[in-house]
Amino acid sequence: MSLRDALRHQAGSNRQLGSPFTARVLDLLAENIQPGTSLTDRMFDWPGDIGPRGHSVPLRLLAGLHALVLTGACPALQAVYPPNPAPDDSRLWAAIQAALTDHAALLNQWLDNPPQTNEVRRAAVLIAAGHWLAAQYDLPIRMYELGASAGLNLMWDRFALALPGGQIGPPEPVITLTPDWRGDLPTGKVPTILSRRGVDLMPMNARDPEDALRLISYLWADQPERLQRTRAVIDTLDARVDAGDAADWLEPQLKGAAPDHLTLVYHTIAWQYFPRETQTRCRDAIKTAAQRGPIAHFSMEADQHLDRGALLTLTLWPEGRKLTFGRVDFHGRWVDWTAP
Repeated sequence: MSLRDALRHQAGSNRQLGSPFTARVLDLLAENIQPGTSLTDRMFDWPGDIGPRGHSVPLRLLAGLHALVLTGACPALQAVYPPNPAPDDSRLWAAIQAALTDHAALLNQWLDNPPQTNEVRRAAVLIAAGHWLAAQYDLPIRMYELGASAGLNLMWDRFALALPGGQIGPPEPVITLTPDWRGDLPTGKVPTILSRRGVDLMPMNARDPEDALRLISYLWADQPERLQRTRAVIDTLDARVDAGDAADWLEPQLKGAAPDHLTLVYHTIAWQYFPRETQTRCRDAIKTAAQRGPIAHFSMEADQHLDRGALLTLTLWPEGRKLTFGRVDFHGRWVDWTAP
């Protein structure tokens, strides 16, 4: 996939995910960006897959542009970004071009690292799966998140989930998620969480101003409600996220698997960024540790049907039984739940 194709593809995804402004930014980049600078040459010559199932270069650039707006470092760009009125394409492109030229060094830094969105609406499916697992096993849960970013979705048991005809979750939730729920309604009971811990190659401390900026920059500028939810969770965050490779970290963590609790390992739109060796070692670690106690491996990840959201799967060990729970919008706006 070429850079222009990747930008156009991401524009379509952003538009589908309810962000028409960022889709315009990406479309203008696809139409107008040219090689000839260190920044643009790097993107045009990017090795490997630069699209949404690879390095997601368009999202890296988009986040860098948003950071320039949030910090006020590029007044020309800030003036044409929400909440300001939408400009015409010529004025918007002129501001983007100024940012690419005047802030190339900073934008190059944003290209260095993969996206870390930590979208809390994805927790809707974690809430539903957690209730199902609590009923199936009748055991307290120790949970481990791979690719946890800042750890916001390690707090899912403190969120409520609004459903047709009712709500599940704690009586005084930090936030209430309201996806368009389709298909079956989730069943089960409120889970008891014994511990929560995550890993990320570059974990963010959401209470550190620089890390908070990075986290917020990956939220799209014309979706302020996402920012509000994120800030609400940050204010109550108490989860630990370690730095490291997922497999190196998971192997020793799972030594604590035992029959008196359920171990839940999960990831949401992170697996694709793991090297194949890391994926294999994670699977092997789960399978081995399940001989000491039950383990559930929950996955919300892209498959070949990108236009249909992410696939939801749950593998139960030691038996290795794999269940499919339907699909979910990549940002959790809708859930199409299928009871096993």
